[in-house]
Amino acid sequence: MGVGDGVVRPRILIIEDEPGIVEFLEVGLAHEGFAAEVARDGASGLRLALEHQPDLVVLDVMLPQLDGFTVCQRLRAASPVPVIMLTARQELPDRVRGLDLGADDYLTKPFQFQELAARIRAVLRRHRGDGGGTAVRSASLLCVQDITLDRGLREARRGPQRLSLTRREYDLLEFLMRHPDQVLTRDVILDRVWGADFTGDGNIIEVYVRYLRQKLGPPSPITTIRGVGYLMRASREGRDHV
Repeated sequence: MGVGDGVVRPRILIIEDEPGIVEFLEVGLAHEGFAAEVARDGASGLRLALEHQPDLVVLDVMLPQLDGFTVCQRLRAASPVPVIMLTARQELPDRVRGLDLGADDYLTKPFQFQELAARIRAVLRRHRGDGGGTAVRSASLLCVQDITLDRGLREARRGPQRLSLTRREYDLLEFLMRHPDQVLTRDVILDRVWGADFTGDGNIIEVYVRYLRQKLGPPSPITTIRGVGYLMRASREGRDHV
């Protein structure tokens, strides 16, 4: 945490090489009460992230020396620091790749600063464990609310009750739980859970979400974001689903 005028401020490391975006982010983050530090290439950004241990990293994909994907992969192997990736690319594989490498969230350029600020606050809340969230990660266990996955055994439980899930139901639940409080589009889910070679009906996701809701029972942790995709809530606040 940064300290200024007696106020402890979350420290955000910006790894971005475009001067205009850097200035835009520095001004906006300062206004929102964050302390910002900047690295303008991937190599120095990775070094600063490991040495200074910021509270969160805002990471561009297209960077000199080391690209953002490489930085994210190496950083995630050495540190639990949360990462929000920025990308000018609209292609689905880039977004999926960032999530698979361990990014906590991603945002496509151009973006509104207030959206980025909201995502930063949400990710920080999740990693601090406050705000009513109950998402927990470990090497083999994944927990959201009272749902637990043992990824070594591929076993799912809600509370003490073991859930009887098919392979696809388990894979879908695991993917949703790996990204709590994050809206996952249908395209991302289809690509990550069913695979890039899947040629069937995209409505298959709705069918499997319905199966999961039935097996999980109420209250459902899975929220439908109409016209976009789905979100796994880290806390029990809010509606079961839309």
